[in-house]
Amino acid sequence: MGNKPSYLAVKIFMQTSKILLFVSFILVLTFSSFISNIGDDDLANKFVVVLDAGHGGKDPGNLGNGFKEKDIALKVVLEVGKELERNPDIKVIYTRKTDKFIDLFVRGKIANKAKANLFVSVHCDSHHSQAYGAGTFVLGLHRNKTNFEVAKKENAVIFLEDDYKKNYEGFDPNSPESAISVLLGQEEYLDQSIYLASLIQDNFANKLKRKDRKVKQAGFIVLHQTVMPSVLVELGFLTNKKEGLYLNSKKGQADMSKSIYSAILKYKKSIDSNSVNETVVANNEIIKDEAKVYNDIEFKVQIAASSRKLAPKPYNFKGLSNISVLKEGSLYKYFYGNTSDYNEIKDLSATAKKKGYTTSFIVAFKADKKISVAEALKTSQN
Repeated sequence: MGNKPSYLAVKIFMQTSKILLFVSFILVLTFSSFISNIGDDDLANKFVVVLDAGHGGKDPGNLGNGFKEKDIALKVVLEVGKELERNPDIKVIYTRKTDKFIDLFVRGKIANKAKANLFVSVHCDSHHSQAYGAGTFVLGLHRNKTNFEVAKKENAVIFLEDDYKKNYEGFDPNSPESAISVLLGQEEYLDQSIYLASLIQDNFANKLKRKDRKVKQAGFIVLHQTVMPSVLVELGFLTNKKEGLYLNSKKGQADMSKSIYSAILKYKKSIDSNSVNETVVANNEIIKDEAKVYNDIEFKVQIAASSRKLAPKPYNFKGLSNISVLKEGSLYKYFYGNTSDYNEIKDLSATAKKKGYTTSFIVAFKADKKISVAEALKTSQN
């Protein structure tokens, strides 16, 4: 027959099960509420910036000279967010606002759910030497061993996550070959990511006079998880005693945060000026929506930028035809359409966005040389 559980044991088990079920329900409700809230109507017509303070909770990041990367990153991110929130057109979302551990893939999901315009991840670097200086990274192949080592350190946090093999489909932070796989899906936003990174890096180097470690490419898995322009900022080296003291100070954190949020504001202003509006301001005059065909001007819609050369065929560009390509530096830039009619290019831009190229924008050429759209609109019409 065996031993039957006592009435008291059964009662305790049932009560415990109810408590666990209730707690589970609350946790699911809380997380679901958080995710759904960031997709509410308050994001409509807003420029959404997701700020990601690296590490947190059980993952302290690097501890150079006794400083904690997770704390410095969080303080800088909160300061950046506070300043951005002063702009009523900007909605700021944080992957964390407290000292807690967030899986890398969850950070990306938060940004994607919000349909963010930008994702900015903030970290501090470390090295066995007295290396110093600030750098900004975008997703890409490791250009050298140093870039690989930086990415490897940041990516290693996945080993602290539950089911990391499932969540990252076998991605190995220690394998250079794995880096190639993280590029797919993000190169569409590479051009915009590089632009934002260059604005941040320019502030670090020229306004703060920090040692310029340049804009670089590396295979950061946290950037791979996002589907929008994304950058990862390394504020400096905690392992350098002087720089560690600076980054751990209120002044240092205020300086670095200002460099980041002012760059984001400049990026937004630039994107806004390139966006397709009902009216365009040029030479202090409102250009209305009548027929607008311009002499010697070619308008195109830039839909993507990539370090790889792709055949300009519809199957590579979500069914869009009339694709052209231009190589600038190490990047191939891809354009949709070709017309001198500004109204027509606006229609083509709308088509590109409906196809999923949400960050596409109009560009102008004169005699095969790229010029600003504002400059193009100042030229005489046919």
